Amino acid sequence: MTSTAKSWPAGYRIHPRETGLPAGLVKAFAALPTAAIGDAMSRNVGTYGLRQYHRRLETVLCGPALTVRVRPGDNLMIHKALMMVQPGDVLVIDGGGDLSQALMGGLMRTTCLAKGVAGIVLDGAIRDLVEWAEDGVPVFARGHTHRGPSKDGPGEINVPIACAGMAVMPGDLIVGDADGVVAVRASDAEEVLARTLRHLEREAQIRESNQTGSADPERFDAVLRAKGLPV
Repeated sequence: MTSTAKSWPAGYRIHPRETGLPAGLVKAFAALPTAAIGDAMSRNVGTYGLRQYHRRLETVLCGPALTVRVRPGDNLMIHKALMMVQPGDVLVIDGGGDLSQALMGGLMRTTCLAKGVAGIVLDGAIRDLVEWAEDGVPVFARGHTHRGPSKDGPGEINVPIACAGMAVMPGDLIVGDADGVVAVRASDAEEVLARTLRHLEREAQIRESNQTGSADPERFDAVLRAKGLPV
């Protein structure tokens, strides 16, 4: 029997872009803080160790993930991914956390602008910081260096990756703001949206009770008593 599956050289793989997130769902998540989304998903998800390189703190990154895994210091597959992106996509790149060579710079940012990329999440380094600080392409990266990358490969596109401690599947909904970046499985997005909205309602009630001085002391005293403290 002849196999119709594409055969890739070792270390190289390119899968088609995932689709399926409704525009209305993406818009709804773009209005939610990442901290609340994370709280709605057990508070133990999202990136750590990345910093925001775009200037405006209020900028929100939101869109479906096009994932890339590269050899540290090499950006061949990122260039290929930029040929595949659609407007509104978020490039999520596993660069192994390496800071010895920048994986993206100002020229690639120009391509991102032309393609309508919704943002970059990069577990690696960037360069040309003045350009990235401008409006247009929000970027979260591990760090920066002036040293440029090689373009030899290997790498993979649209495969499951780990980016700054966060598991990301192709097509996951990525949301990033001044607090950090979270990934929501596409199949779970509707449920997580509902949970997040309920969580924000509870937070609004707590905020009001804090402001009016009417917070219930039992909220924490009951927890302390359960641990054996006589309060």
